[in-house]
Amino acid sequence: MATDPHRAPDLRISMALPVRFPFDAPGLLSWFAPRAVAGVERVTSSAFERTLRLAHGPAWFRVDLADGVRLTAELTDPRDRAALACRVRRLLDLDADPLAIDAALAAHPELAPLVARTPGIRVPGASDPHEMLVRAMVGQQISVAAARTHLTRLADALGERIHLAGEERILFPTAVQIAERGGEVLRGPARRVAAILAAATALADGTLALREDDDPEDQRRALLARPGIGPWTADYVRMRVAKDPDVILPGDLVLRAGARRAGVPADPAGLRAWAERLAPWRSHASAHLWAHALEPEG
Repeated sequence: MATDPHRAPDLRISMALPVRFPFDAPGLLSWFAPRAVAGVERVTSSAFERTLRLAHGPAWFRVDLADGVRLTAELTDPRDRAALACRVRRLLDLDADPLAIDAALAAHPELAPLVARTPGIRVPGASDPHEMLVRAMVGQQISVAAARTHLTRLADALGERIHLAGEERILFPTAVQIAERGGEVLRGPARRVAAILAAATALADGTLALREDDDPEDQRRALLARPGIGPWTADYVRMRVAKDPDVILPGDLVLRAGARRAGVPADPAGLRAWAERLAPWRSHASAHLWAHALEPEG
């Protein structure tokens, strides 16, 4: 049920979040922008905002990244303040140690120019673990733009309308909502749609647990045991949900394109073997290779 659009805001907060510099804010915004689900998320040249569910009710937040990190939010219960700050810190990878990561990756000649161009790169986290799995599965083997279209359709059809921060917004559908009605909205190969609905059902009934504090390897095994979830999806989810700093995705086509441009082996086996030298920072190396693949030539 949508919230009352005429009610007064329950709680608004504004705070600066500590961040270790260097901090690649433009890179985070460039990641979020093409993936933003209309009604749920919005990206500008200097800020990211979205809705999400917290333990005691829905919330909206915006992070302004022009000068450090400033969090502005509207909650429905003050008890969720600390949880929101924690979610945002994970989403923006604010607890990474950029000096240590940059030094380790720059020691490898193939990555040194990438680190010099983009110091303090961050690996985006997840606003919600269940949502992240659905987004990853929807995005299997299709473009970012196509995945965004599918996810926007899903959110528009099934997401709850709420009124926060002065306007109507959408909450991304829950696993229960997707399990019950996702078949009416999701498009694509029948096996993939069935796998998404099965995963949503498992999340909804607790058969599949997916949390930020999961052991990354245990999380990966649990995901791989599900139909329709392969290594790319399981590893991508543990990179973003469990915040495993040491993940490489050798089957990712964009990452492999970045590897090729950097003079790194780009075939899956060769990339996996070469990346072993980057432990324990393979996730941040992946972020560099993704970004490098999308840089203009020349």
